[in-house]
Amino acid sequence: MSIENLIKMANQIGQYFASEPDRELAVRGVQQHLQSFWTPAMRRDLQAWQEQNPDAELHSLVRAALTQTTAQA
Repeated sequence: MSIENLIKMANQIGQYFASEPDRELAVRGVQQHLQSFWTPAMRRDLQAWQEQNPDAELHSLVRAALTQTTAQA
């Protein structure tokens, strides 16, 4: 899958969970969704892209979820 599609999907997930008033729950929701519905390759590709493009347009909840996932690994 192209990185453009992964970014688009990740941003849609972030936007969905943005309605959660508790930011920590929203970040965990994004993490859980990525873990449950994305393949390991998709997660690795998005993580690698984010590390190479830290200032690029990625929803803040997705960035937080990726950062916390990396810290837990």
